[in-house]
Amino acid sequence: MTKPPQQADRTALDPETFDPVRPSPLVPFRVGDKWGTLILRCLQDGPRRFSELKVPLRGITAKSLTQSLRRLERDGFVAREEHTGAERRVEYALTPLGLGLLGPLDAACAWTRDHWDELIDAQEAGRT
Repeated sequence: MTKPPQQADRTALDPETFDPVRPSPLVPFRVGDKWGTLILRCLQDGPRRFSELKVPLRGITAKSLTQSLRRLERDGFVAREEHTGAERRVEYALTPLGLGLLGPLDAACAWTRDHWDELIDAQEAGRT
């Protein structure tokens, strides 16, 4: 089966995009739920199918991914588009509101990288 033209030129999502330690709890703010910011990152380069999103989001269940996508859609950050034709498919893409969140997300990620050790220390201290 050949891919539709709009999918043929897309680069596959890297399964190693996110640290398997799951750094999402260290992000200083969340969008939607614990997976929201990671989903936004997966969509930053263009629309993706559900199965594509699962690749870098190791550990997410289909139910959690569905719930997160619905929350992001409800909040106006993600749009869901159904394509009909020979190959029915659904794709998710960032809305203008979601695209506008990428700049602040970049700043938050840079801050997190700069304070990584402090964040880890604080989390470990809080567990005792």
